[in-house]
Amino acid sequence: MEIGLEEMPAHLVTPAVEQLAERVSNFLTENQVNFKRILKFSTPRRLAILVEGIADKSESKDEEVKGPSAKIAKDVEGSWTKAIQGFSHGQGMIPEDLILKGDYYFAERHIEGIATSEILTRIGDEVIKKMTFSTYMKWGNNDFLFVRPIQWLVSLLDAAVVPFEILDVRASRVSHGHRFLANHSIELVDAKFYEKALQDNFVIVYAPARKLVVVQQIMNLVEKHNWTVELHSDLLEEVNNLVEWPTAFVGSFDEKYLEVPAEVLVTSMRDNQRYFEVYDSDNHLVANFISIRNGNSEFIENVIAGNEKVLVARLEDAKFFWEEDKKLKLDDLVAKLSAITFHAKIGSLSEHMARTKLLTEKLGEIANLTAAEKKDVARAADIYKFDLTTGMVNEFDELQGVMGEKYALLAGETANVAAAVREHYLPTSSDGLLPATKVGAVLAVADKLDSLISFFAVGLIPSGSNDPYALRRATAGVIRIIESQGWDFDLTDFIKDTKLIGFVKGRIAKQLENEVRTDIIDAVLAVEKLNVLQIMVNARIIDKHKTYDLFKPAMEAVTRVINIVKKENFAAEINTNLFDSAAEKQLYDFLETTNDEWDNLSAEIRFRTIIHAFTPMITAFFDEVMVMVEDATVKNNRLALLNGLTRLTSTMADFSLILTK
Repeated sequence: MEIGLEEMPAHLVTPAVEQLAERVSNFLTENQVNFKRILKFSTPRRLAILVEGIADKSESKDEEVKGPSAKIAKDVEGSWTKAIQGFSHGQGMIPEDLILKGDYYFAERHIEGIATSEILTRIGDEVIKKMTFSTYMKWGNNDFLFVRPIQWLVSLLDAAVVPFEILDVRASRVSHGHRFLANHSIELVDAKFYEKALQDNFVIVYAPARKLVVVQQIMNLVEKHNWTVELHSDLLEEVNNLVEWPTAFVGSFDEKYLEVPAEVLVTSMRDNQRYFEVYDSDNHLVANFISIRNGNSEFIENVIAGNEKVLVARLEDAKFFWEEDKKLKLDDLVAKLSAITFHAKIGSLSEHMARTKLLTEKLGEIANLTAAEKKDVARAADIYKFDLTTGMVNEFDELQGVMGEKYALLAGETANVAAAVREHYLPTSSDGLLPATKVGAVLAVADKLDSLISFFAVGLIPSGSNDPYALRRATAGVIRIIESQGWDFDLTDFIKDTKLIGFVKGRIAKQLENEVRTDIIDAVLAVEKLNVLQIMVNARIIDKHKTYDLFKPAMEAVTRVINIVKKENFAAEINTNLFDSAAEKQLYDFLETTNDEWDNLSAEIRFRTIIHAFTPMITAFFDEVMVMVEDATVKNNRLALLNGLTRLTSTMADFSLILTK
């Protein structure tokens, strides 16, 4: 089945064909049509699947439905009752067709499979029309929405057309070749010849094969010129989804533009024009690029000239901004930030930076910055957004921070200050690079924390998938930086808003979800302190031990203590004179010793202590001691003793939340 479309945005092609294949698979499975596998095909103009080994019909099945009991099936005269007649009628039978098994009547029937050709006629309504996208179009006077207007539909079961239609487009055996190289219809004889028929008409419809052609052509050019190239996966994927018949070519630009920072040139080529930048054997950028044409090599000179003209226009702008920005004074650029709004409800960028600076002072102590580093982070906090007022960043906003570092160095700032200006944006994605310097890490966390605190304070809180200020990404960045730097502190020293605390806990859970069991995540997040480092470490340590033989009895023992203490209201200091068993004295002595050392123990040692020391003592305690005695003074003393134990374990997790069944 092929859906012919107007050109789709490149970033939507792969997700769309993945979705199509999944929906077809689910459709066939739900209709009990067996198949071997589904091949996916996609280009900017088409989404297609080829189902191999598809059965001729759905599975036949024998069905048995339980009916009324024999006691109520017949009346005293031996006639069928209304109950049995109603049941049999509902099954399309008469009472005589029913089968008595034990005390009940059953309706048994054989349901023959339905021809696959008949089932597939519903695929338009039940698969294609139900597809969802991040962006839609409607066309003509129709209300139907799809990623792009549908131009043609192909639906073949072997050699036979499976009829269905969407709007005024009827499924047929007619596809279409390359828009320019084979702009005509293609009559497909059989579904199995689909890929070859498209190939013969200048469409490499299998995306992995097309990508391989792109890579091979690029590497041939690189080898020919003794260059090196970095095949960025995202760029390669995008380029592959822009073409149906790829042809790689080399373009060039004047070497004078190499005076502009390489990052600017790469941004112009890679991000703006979808070109692959190339380097010489010493890893220096050269005045050339590789691009991919959607077509063959005919008139390639014209294509090269056109691409060079477009690129040079951007490079000319970049060179102009670079020269002009170098003439500006850094302090003047910083002064302009007071006129730039961070957010209408929050204030200016200058005000945001001032609050960030206050946070860096406290974080600097936590990070054990040296005196020189504290001076650098203070200076960085004073200036770190200045490049937003430069011409270069105004034109190439993706270079914010990158250009800030370069301009800061030109202005005589220290390497640490300049690096922090760039690194405060990091990480830029869930798995992106983290700041490499301590100064940059402190500034990055402070900047993100102020954004979180400020937006939550004015009620601009993410909901559902809506997160216009990227607060989820900022929180994930804070968590990752704190963990990577090994900063051991309670984040509630900085944030007090309960909604924000819950939000941060949610992002920690998200960070851990693929490596730690959900109930263990819940348990470590239930502790009083929001110590990101300890929460992450505790979660992994507990999860690592979950298969140990002693894990289940240890969790059950600690949970028993927690539950007893939770249920009782008591206020008592431990009085050793009230002890009347060795188990009480042993537990007390252990707690006295452990209390002094607990905070200095590693998470591994703490958990091993809970498993190997706490558990046997708890077991012995309950074997010898009755906690809920009539004497209130003794009872409260024993509860206080158990509470001392829960105070220790609760610094690591609420173990009562861990599932053991």
